[in-house]
Amino acid sequence: MREIVFDTETTGLDPAQGHRVVEIGAVEISNLIPTGRIFHAYIDPERDMPEEAFRVHGLSREFLLQHRKFREIVAEFVDFIEDSPLVAHNAEFDVRFLNAEFALQKLPALSPARIIDTLAMARRLHPGSPASLDALCQRYGVDLSRRDKHGALLDAGLLAEVYAELRGGRQAALSLATVGVARRAQIGNDLLRARPAPLRGRLTALEDEAHRAFLSTLGKAALWDKYLPQIEESGEQPPSAA
Repeated sequence: MREIVFDTETTGLDPAQGHRVVEIGAVEISNLIPTGRIFHAYIDPERDMPEEAFRVHGLSREFLLQHRKFREIVAEFVDFIEDSPLVAHNAEFDVRFLNAEFALQKLPALSPARIIDTLAMARRLHPGSPASLDALCQRYGVDLSRRDKHGALLDAGLLAEVYAELRGGRQAALSLATVGVARRAQIGNDLLRARPAPLRGRLTALEDEAHRAFLSTLGKAALWDKYLPQIEESGEQPPSAA
């Protein structure tokens, strides 16, 4: 199943107060495995960058002025996500900002039915435990060494790994692999085990005679000659013609 894991960075905490999206990062996954397809855009928010927000993601007003505005990237983003389920951590925050941006462009809002919130998943699976993205990465052994500041694409990539763990992806894959190896070994043992009694031949006497006549035309190097003596030595006899 195709899903999109995404994250945003913003100028603040509330779009109702005029805060805007400044970065979107999205990773395509199929059956919990990243496909290599991504969407990433820095966005000129057309406003200043508060110091509090800058300390979180390090995106300055001067840097963002070099990039496109949301209305100039929204079509690419919508084309990328298509109608796939959308996965985000504390999804209410990201979806609220995206829907505010969509509203400014007179576009329909993202439906709540397609949103998967990994924060809610983590709280159900690990009640009472820290459920931030950092805490979940540490819980599941996801490498955080590159994350000195928040970044939408980096965080989406980390979240894709965490999401797979929350869904039991890695453990399920290992379990299935173990079952597969055991099953293949059992099949091999079954094939090697000798049959208690040979199966009764299904050839009639006429079919056997015709087959031997055909083999006589193939010459002395015919491959069948390697097997025919074994059949004769086993004592198997073709059934008589009806």
